[in-house]
Amino acid sequence: MDISTACIHAGYEAGNGEPRALPITLSTTFRYSSTDEVARLFDLSESGFFYSRIGNPTCDAVEKKIAALEGGVGAMLTSSGQAANLLAVINLASAGDHIIASSTIYGGTVNLFSVTLKRFGIECTYVSPRATKEEILAEVRPNTKCVFGETVANPALAVLDLEVFAQAAHEAGLPLIIDNTFPTPVLCRPFEWGADIVTHSTTKYIDGHALTVGGVIVDSGNFDWEASGRFPDFCEPDESYHGVVYTRDFGNSAFIVKARVQLMRDLGCYPPATNAFILNESLETLPLRMRKHCDNALRVAEWLENQPKVVSVNYPGLPSSPDHDLATKYLPEGACGVISFVVDGDRDRAAALLDHLKMIPIEVHVADSQTSVLHPASSTHRQLTDEQLIACGVEPGMVRLSCGLESVDDIIADLEQAFAQI
Repeated sequence: MDISTACIHAGYEAGNGEPRALPITLSTTFRYSSTDEVARLFDLSESGFFYSRIGNPTCDAVEKKIAALEGGVGAMLTSSGQAANLLAVINLASAGDHIIASSTIYGGTVNLFSVTLKRFGIECTYVSPRATKEEILAEVRPNTKCVFGETVANPALAVLDLEVFAQAAHEAGLPLIIDNTFPTPVLCRPFEWGADIVTHSTTKYIDGHALTVGGVIVDSGNFDWEASGRFPDFCEPDESYHGVVYTRDFGNSAFIVKARVQLMRDLGCYPPATNAFILNESLETLPLRMRKHCDNALRVAEWLENQPKVVSVNYPGLPSSPDHDLATKYLPEGACGVISFVVDGDRDRAAALLDHLKMIPIEVHVADSQTSVLHPASSTHRQLTDEQLIACGVEPGMVRLSCGLESVDDIIADLEQAFAQI
Protein backbone atom coordinates (compact mmCIF):
# COMPACT_ATOMS: atom_id res chain seq x y z
CA MET A 1 0.00 0.00 0.00
CA ASP A 2 0.98 3.61 -0.55
CA ILE A 3 1.42 5.30 2.83
CA SER A 4 -1.72 7.39 2.27
CA THR A 5 -3.72 4.17 1.85
CA ALA A 6 -1.99 2.43 4.77
CA CYS A 7 -2.87 5.34 7.06
CA ILE A 8 -6.52 4.49 6.45
CA HIS A 9 -6.57 0.72 5.96
CA ALA A 10 -3.65 -0.80 7.90
CA GLY A 11 -4.11 -2.31 11.36
CA TYR A 12 -7.84 -3.01 11.38
CA GLU A 13 -10.02 -4.80 8.86
CA ALA A 14 -13.72 -5.15 9.54
CA GLY A 15 -15.20 -8.59 8.98
CA ASN A 16 -18.62 -9.31 7.53
CA GLY A 17 -21.23 -7.41 9.52
CA GLU A 18 -18.60 -5.87 11.82
CA PRO A 19 -18.10 -2.13 12.53
CA ARG A 20 -16.43 -0.17 9.75
CA ALA A 21 -14.77 2.10 12.36
CA LEU A 22 -12.21 0.69 14.77
CA PRO A 23 -14.15 -0.26 17.94
CA ILE A 24 -13.08 1.11 21.32
CA THR A 25 -12.57 -1.87 23.62
CA LEU A 26 -13.21 -0.40 27.06
CA SER A 27 -12.35 -3.36 29.24
CA THR A 28 -9.55 -3.97 31.68
CA THR A 29 -9.76 -7.73 31.29
CA PHE A 30 -11.01 -10.55 29.04
CA ARG A 31 -12.97 -13.75 29.72
CA TYR A 32 -11.91 -17.29 28.81
CA SER A 33 -13.70 -20.60 29.08
CA SER A 34 -10.77 -22.72 30.30
CA THR A 35 -7.58 -22.43 32.31
CA ASP A 36 -5.68 -23.99 29.42
CA GLU A 37 -6.57 -21.06 27.17
CA VAL A 38 -5.28 -18.56 29.72
CA ALA A 39 -2.18 -20.66 30.31
CA ARG A 40 -1.34 -20.57 26.59
CA LEU A 41 -1.62 -16.79 26.63
CA PHE A 42 0.74 -16.52 29.59
CA ASP A 43 3.12 -18.97 27.93
CA LEU A 44 3.11 -16.67 24.87
CA SER A 45 2.37 -19.72 22.74
CA GLU A 46 -0.90 -18.18 21.57
CA SER A 47 -1.77 -14.57 20.74
CA GLY A 48 -4.59 -12.79 22.52
CA PHE A 49 -5.44 -10.41 25.33
CA PHE A 50 -5.70 -11.03 29.03
CA TYR A 51 -5.13 -7.68 30.77
CA SER A 52 -5.15 -4.14 29.35
CA ARG A 53 -1.99 -3.12 31.16
CA ILE A 54 0.03 -4.81 28.41
CA GLY A 55 -2.37 -5.20 25.49
CA ASN A 56 -5.79 -4.15 24.24
CA PRO A 57 -7.56 -4.83 20.90
CA THR A 58 -7.98 -1.13 20.05
CA CYS A 59 -4.36 -0.36 20.90
CA ASP A 60 -3.25 -3.47 19.03
CA ALA A 61 -4.85 -2.25 15.79
CA VAL A 62 -3.11 1.11 16.06
CA GLU A 63 0.20 -0.58 16.88
CA LYS A 64 -0.14 -2.66 13.72
CA LYS A 65 -0.96 0.43 11.67
CA ILE A 66 2.07 2.40 12.92
CA ALA A 67 4.34 -0.63 12.42
CA ALA A 68 3.09 -0.85 8.82
CA LEU A 69 3.71 2.87 8.24
CA GLU A 70 7.28 2.65 9.52
CA GLY A 71 7.96 -0.71 7.83
CA GLY A 72 8.52 -2.58 11.12
CA VAL A 73 7.59 -6.03 12.40
CA GLY A 74 5.78 -4.79 15.49
CA ALA A 75 5.03 -1.79 17.68
CA MET A 76 3.96 -1.00 21.23
CA LEU A 77 2.05 2.09 22.33
CA THR A 78 3.08 3.85 25.53
CA SER A 79 1.59 6.53 27.75
CA SER A 80 3.96 9.25 26.44
CA GLY A 81 6.89 9.83 24.13
CA GLN A 82 9.18 9.94 27.15
CA ALA A 83 7.90 6.52 28.21
CA ALA A 84 8.64 5.20 24.71
CA ASN A 85 12.25 6.43 24.85
CA LEU A 86 12.70 5.10 28.38
CA LEU A 87 11.41 1.62 27.55
CA ALA A 88 13.33 1.46 24.27
CA VAL A 89 16.61 2.15 26.08
CA ILE A 90 16.12 0.05 29.21
CA ASN A 91 15.02 -2.86 27.04
CA LEU A 92 18.71 -2.89 26.06
CA ALA A 93 20.64 -1.32 28.94
CA SER A 94 20.70 -1.90 32.69
CA ALA A 95 22.78 -0.76 35.67
CA GLY A 96 26.45 -0.53 34.72
CA ASP A 97 25.77 -0.01 31.01
CA HIS A 98 26.41 2.94 28.70
CA ILE A 99 24.60 4.57 25.77
CA ILE A 100 25.54 7.16 23.13
CA ALA A 101 23.17 9.95 22.05
CA SER A 102 23.14 12.92 19.72
CA SER A 103 23.67 16.14 21.69
CA THR A 104 20.76 18.00 20.07
CA ILE A 105 17.94 15.69 21.19
CA TYR A 106 14.87 17.04 22.99
CA GLY A 107 15.70 18.60 26.37
CA GLY A 108 13.35 16.27 28.24
CA THR A 109 15.16 13.29 26.77
CA VAL A 110 18.52 14.81 27.74
CA ASN A 111 17.27 15.02 31.32
CA LEU A 112 15.96 11.44 31.12
CA PHE A 113 19.34 10.18 29.93
CA SER A 114 21.60 12.44 32.00
CA VAL A 115 19.75 12.43 35.31
CA THR A 116 17.16 9.67 35.64
CA LEU A 117 19.05 6.93 33.79
CA LYS A 118 22.20 7.93 35.67
CA ARG A 119 20.30 7.19 38.90
CA PHE A 120 19.52 3.78 37.42
CA GLY A 121 23.26 3.25 36.82
CA ILE A 122 23.19 3.87 33.04
CA GLU A 123 25.66 6.43 31.71
CA CYS A 124 25.18 8.52 28.56
CA THR A 125 27.81 10.12 26.32
CA TYR A 126 26.77 12.80 23.83
CA VAL A 127 28.13 13.35 20.34
CA SER A 128 27.43 16.02 17.75
CA PRO A 129 24.60 15.29 15.28
CA ARG A 130 27.26 15.96 12.63
CA ALA A 131 29.75 13.53 14.17
CA THR A 132 31.67 11.31 11.80
CA LYS A 133 31.56 7.54 12.00
CA GLU A 134 35.01 7.58 13.58
CA GLU A 135 33.98 10.12 16.20
CA ILE A 136 30.96 8.02 17.17
CA LEU A 137 33.00 4.81 17.30
CA ALA A 138 35.55 6.54 19.53
CA GLU A 139 32.86 6.79 22.24
CA VAL A 140 31.88 3.10 22.13
CA ARG A 141 32.79 1.08 25.22
CA PRO A 142 32.54 -2.64 25.99
CA ASN A 143 29.35 -1.90 27.97
CA THR A 144 27.69 0.37 25.35
CA LYS A 145 24.22 -0.87 24.42
CA CYS A 146 22.80 1.55 21.82
CA VAL A 147 23.12 4.76 19.83
CA PHE A 148 20.23 7.24 20.00
CA GLY A 149 19.26 10.27 17.91
CA GLU A 150 16.37 12.27 16.47
CA THR A 151 15.67 12.53 12.75
CA VAL A 152 14.88 16.23 13.21
CA ALA A 153 15.79 17.47 16.68
CA ASN A 154 13.24 19.20 18.90
CA PRO A 155 13.66 22.19 19.08
CA ALA A 156 17.16 22.57 17.57
CA LEU A 157 15.86 21.32 14.17
CA ALA A 158 19.23 19.68 13.48
CA VAL A 159 18.89 16.90 10.89
CA LEU A 160 20.72 13.72 11.83
CA ASP A 161 22.87 11.97 9.25
CA LEU A 162 21.05 8.67 9.67
CA GLU A 163 23.35 6.61 7.46
CA VAL A 164 26.50 7.73 9.30
CA PHE A 165 25.00 6.97 12.71
CA ALA A 166 23.67 3.62 11.49
CA GLN A 167 27.04 2.63 10.02
CA ALA A 168 28.85 3.50 13.24
CA ALA A 169 26.30 1.69 15.43
CA HIS A 170 26.33 -1.47 13.33
CA GLU A 171 30.12 -1.55 13.04
CA ALA A 172 30.16 -1.64 16.85
CA GLY A 173 27.43 -4.30 17.04
CA LEU A 174 24.89 -1.81 18.41
CA PRO A 175 21.30 -0.97 17.46
CA LEU A 176 20.40 2.57 16.38
CA ILE A 177 17.29 4.06 18.03
CA ILE A 178 15.75 7.03 16.20
CA ASP A 179 13.07 9.35 17.56
CA ASN A 180 11.09 10.14 14.40
CA THR A 181 8.50 12.42 16.03
CA PHE A 182 8.86 15.55 13.88
CA PRO A 183 8.99 13.96 10.40
CA THR A 184 6.59 11.05 11.08
CA PRO A 185 6.81 8.10 8.65
CA VAL A 186 5.14 10.30 6.03
CA LEU A 187 8.30 12.39 5.61
CA CYS A 188 10.99 9.88 6.64
CA ARG A 189 11.19 6.14 7.37
CA PRO A 190 14.42 5.71 9.35
CA PHE A 191 14.48 1.91 8.88
CA GLU A 192 15.21 2.54 5.22
CA TRP A 193 18.39 4.39 6.26
CA GLY A 194 19.64 1.76 8.71
CA ALA A 195 17.84 2.52 11.99
CA ASP A 196 16.80 -0.51 14.06
CA ILE A 197 14.26 0.93 16.51
CA VAL A 198 12.01 3.97 16.01
CA THR A 199 10.16 5.92 18.70
CA HIS A 200 7.57 8.69 18.49
CA SER A 201 5.86 11.10 20.76
CA THR A 202 2.41 10.48 19.29
CA THR A 203 1.35 13.61 21.20
CA LYS A 204 2.76 15.62 18.30
CA TYR A 205 1.87 15.19 14.61
CA ILE A 206 0.46 11.65 14.86
CA ASP A 207 -2.27 13.02 17.13
CA GLY A 208 -1.96 16.49 15.64
CA HIS A 209 -4.92 18.03 17.46
CA ALA A 210 -3.60 18.45 21.05
CA LEU A 211 -5.97 15.78 22.35
CA THR A 212 -3.87 12.93 23.77
CA VAL A 213 -0.43 12.42 25.25
CA GLY A 214 1.20 9.21 24.04
CA GLY A 215 4.17 7.44 22.51
CA VAL A 216 5.10 4.38 20.48
CA ILE A 217 8.09 2.08 19.93
CA VAL A 218 8.50 0.35 16.56
CA ASP A 219 10.81 -2.62 15.97
CA SER A 220 12.37 -2.99 12.50
CA GLY A 221 13.11 -6.68 13.07
CA ASN A 222 16.46 -6.19 11.32
CA PHE A 223 18.97 -6.21 14.19
CA ASP A 224 20.75 -9.51 14.88
CA TRP A 225 20.80 -9.71 18.67
CA GLU A 226 22.71 -13.00 18.74
CA ALA A 227 25.43 -11.93 16.30
CA SER A 228 26.06 -8.72 18.25
CA GLY A 229 27.26 -10.58 21.34
CA ARG A 230 26.24 -7.65 23.56
CA PHE A 231 22.70 -8.75 24.47
CA PRO A 232 22.56 -11.97 26.52
CA ASP A 233 19.12 -10.91 27.85
CA PHE A 234 17.72 -11.58 24.38
CA CYS A 235 19.54 -14.87 23.80
CA GLU A 236 19.42 -16.57 27.20
CA PRO A 237 16.42 -17.75 29.27
CA ASP A 238 14.44 -15.00 30.98
CA GLU A 239 13.78 -16.44 34.43
CA SER A 240 11.25 -13.68 35.13
CA TYR A 241 9.15 -15.18 32.34
CA HIS A 242 9.57 -18.92 32.99
CA GLY A 243 12.65 -19.32 30.83
CA VAL A 244 11.51 -17.81 27.53
CA VAL A 245 14.37 -17.09 25.10
CA TYR A 246 13.29 -14.11 23.01
CA THR A 247 15.47 -14.69 19.95
CA ARG A 248 14.69 -18.41 19.86
CA ASP A 249 10.96 -18.12 20.50
CA PHE A 250 10.13 -14.89 18.66
CA GLY A 251 12.79 -14.50 15.98
CA ASN A 252 13.03 -11.00 14.54
CA SER A 253 10.26 -9.74 16.86
CA ALA A 254 12.43 -10.41 19.92
CA PHE A 255 12.89 -6.72 20.83
CA ILE A 256 9.26 -5.65 20.84
CA VAL A 257 8.03 -8.85 22.53
CA LYS A 258 10.61 -8.46 25.29
CA ALA A 259 9.64 -4.81 25.77
CA ARG A 260 5.99 -5.76 26.18
CA VAL A 261 6.08 -8.89 28.34
CA GLN A 262 9.00 -7.80 30.50
CA LEU A 263 8.90 -4.00 30.79
CA MET A 264 5.29 -3.08 30.08
CA ARG A 265 4.27 -5.95 32.37
CA ASP A 266 6.28 -4.42 35.21
CA LEU A 267 5.99 -0.67 34.54
CA GLY A 268 2.47 -0.54 33.12
CA CYS A 269 2.78 2.71 31.14
CA TYR A 270 0.20 1.59 28.57
CA PRO A 271 -2.37 4.01 27.09
CA PRO A 272 -6.15 3.57 27.35
CA ALA A 273 -8.15 2.37 24.36
CA THR A 274 -9.79 5.78 23.97
CA ASN A 275 -6.38 7.38 23.31
CA ALA A 276 -5.56 4.75 20.70
CA PHE A 277 -8.91 5.34 18.99
CA ILE A 278 -8.13 9.06 18.71
CA LEU A 279 -4.71 8.28 17.24
CA ASN A 280 -6.29 5.99 14.67
CA GLU A 281 -8.67 8.72 13.53
CA SER A 282 -5.81 11.22 13.32
CA LEU A 283 -3.56 8.82 11.41
CA GLU A 284 -6.10 8.66 8.59
CA THR A 285 -5.34 12.29 7.68
CA LEU A 286 -1.62 12.33 8.59
CA PRO A 287 -0.26 12.51 5.00
CA LEU A 288 -2.56 15.42 4.14
CA ARG A 289 -1.72 17.27 7.33
CA MET A 290 2.05 16.78 7.07
CA ARG A 291 2.18 18.21 3.55
CA LYS A 292 0.23 21.29 4.67
CA HIS A 293 2.38 21.75 7.79
CA CYS A 294 5.53 21.62 5.64
CA ASP A 295 4.19 23.92 2.93
CA ASN A 296 3.13 26.50 5.51
CA ALA A 297 6.42 26.29 7.41
CA LEU A 298 8.53 26.80 4.30
CA ARG A 299 6.46 29.82 3.21
CA VAL A 300 6.63 31.38 6.68
CA ALA A 301 10.38 30.67 6.98
CA GLU A 302 11.01 32.34 3.62
CA TRP A 303 8.96 35.34 4.73
CA LEU A 304 10.81 35.60 8.04
CA GLU A 305 14.17 35.60 6.27
CA ASN A 306 13.20 38.89 4.62
CA GLN A 307 12.11 40.67 7.81
CA PRO A 308 14.47 43.41 9.06
CA LYS A 309 13.58 42.68 12.70
CA VAL A 310 14.67 39.02 12.37
CA VAL A 311 18.36 38.21 12.89
CA SER A 312 18.24 34.58 11.75
CA VAL A 313 15.83 31.80 10.78
CA ASN A 314 16.42 28.11 11.47
CA TYR A 315 14.48 25.74 9.21
CA PRO A 316 16.07 22.76 7.41
CA GLY A 317 13.95 23.37 4.31
CA LEU A 318 15.66 26.70 3.64
CA PRO A 319 18.69 26.68 1.27
CA SER A 320 20.45 28.86 3.87
CA SER A 321 20.20 26.13 6.52
CA PRO A 322 23.43 24.26 7.31
CA ASP A 323 21.32 21.09 7.31
CA HIS A 324 19.67 21.74 3.95
CA ASP A 325 21.65 19.02 2.15
CA LEU A 326 20.72 16.44 4.80
CA ALA A 327 17.10 17.56 4.66
CA THR A 328 17.12 17.18 0.88
CA LYS A 329 18.48 13.64 1.29
CA TYR A 330 16.37 12.33 4.15
CA LEU A 331 13.31 14.61 3.99
CA PRO A 332 12.70 15.39 0.31
CA GLU A 333 8.95 15.99 0.84
CA GLY A 334 9.35 18.43 3.74
CA ALA A 335 11.19 18.88 7.01
CA CYS A 336 8.20 19.34 9.43
CA GLY A 337 6.18 22.37 10.48
CA VAL A 338 8.41 23.80 13.23
CA ILE A 339 10.61 26.88 12.77
CA SER A 340 12.82 28.84 15.13
CA PHE A 341 13.90 32.42 14.55
CA VAL A 342 15.75 35.11 16.49
CA VAL A 343 14.22 38.55 16.96
CA ASP A 344 16.62 41.49 16.79
CA GLY A 345 16.97 42.84 20.32
CA ASP A 346 16.74 41.46 23.84
CA ARG A 347 14.41 38.90 25.40
CA ASP A 348 11.82 41.57 26.23
CA ARG A 349 11.44 42.52 22.57
CA ALA A 350 10.93 38.90 21.56
CA ALA A 351 8.38 38.45 24.34
CA ALA A 352 6.58 41.59 23.16
CA LEU A 353 6.24 40.08 19.69
CA LEU A 354 4.36 37.11 21.13
CA ASP A 355 2.16 39.34 23.28
CA HIS A 356 1.00 41.25 20.20
CA LEU A 357 -0.08 38.16 18.25
CA LYS A 358 -3.84 37.89 17.83
CA MET A 359 -4.57 34.54 16.16
CA ILE A 360 -1.45 32.58 17.15
CA PRO A 361 -1.56 31.43 20.80
CA ILE A 362 1.37 31.05 23.17
CA GLU A 363 1.58 27.33 24.02
CA VAL A 364 4.08 24.88 25.48
CA HIS A 365 3.40 22.53 22.59
CA VAL A 366 4.24 21.94 18.93
CA ALA A 367 2.94 19.93 15.97
CA ASP A 368 -0.70 20.86 16.35
CA SER A 369 -3.36 21.75 13.79
CA GLN A 370 -3.32 25.26 15.28
CA THR A 371 -0.25 27.42 14.83
CA SER A 372 1.41 28.08 18.19
CA VAL A 373 4.41 29.98 19.44
CA LEU A 374 6.74 29.95 22.45
CA HIS A 375 9.54 32.19 23.73
CA PRO A 376 11.95 29.84 25.56
CA ALA A 377 13.68 32.66 27.48
CA SER A 378 10.33 33.59 29.06
CA SER A 379 9.17 30.03 29.72
CA THR A 380 11.14 26.80 29.50
CA HIS A 381 14.50 28.59 30.04
CA ARG A 382 13.19 31.41 32.22
CA GLN A 383 15.62 30.76 35.07
CA LEU A 384 18.70 31.46 32.91
CA THR A 385 20.48 34.77 32.34
CA ASP A 386 21.12 35.97 28.78
CA GLU A 387 24.71 34.76 29.06
CA GLN A 388 23.56 31.33 30.24
CA LEU A 389 21.01 31.15 27.43
CA ILE A 390 23.67 31.77 24.81
CA ALA A 391 25.97 29.20 26.44
CA CYS A 392 23.33 26.48 26.03
CA GLY A 393 22.52 27.47 22.44
CA VAL A 394 19.32 29.43 23.04
CA GLU A 395 19.40 33.08 22.01
CA PRO A 396 17.47 35.45 24.35
CA GLY A 397 15.45 36.57 21.33
CA MET A 398 14.74 33.08 19.96
CA VAL A 399 11.12 32.21 19.15
CA ARG A 400 9.81 28.72 18.36
CA LEU A 401 6.96 28.73 15.88
CA SER A 402 4.90 25.63 15.08
CA CYS A 403 3.03 26.25 11.82
CA GLY A 404 -0.45 24.77 11.83
CA LEU A 405 -3.00 24.10 9.12
CA GLU A 406 -4.50 27.58 8.77
CA SER A 407 -4.16 29.65 5.62
CA VAL A 408 -0.50 30.60 5.42
CA ASP A 409 -1.56 34.14 4.50
CA ASP A 410 -3.34 34.45 7.85
CA ILE A 411 -0.31 33.14 9.75
CA ILE A 412 1.95 35.66 8.01
CA ALA A 413 -0.57 38.49 8.50
CA ASP A 414 -0.65 37.88 12.25
CA LEU A 415 3.14 37.85 12.44
CA GLU A 416 3.33 41.00 10.30
CA GLN A 417 1.01 43.03 12.50
CA ALA A 418 2.82 41.86 15.64
CA PHE A 419 6.24 42.81 14.21
CA ALA A 420 4.86 46.26 13.36
CA GLN A 421 4.17 46.89 17.05
CA ILE A 422 7.62 46.12 18.49
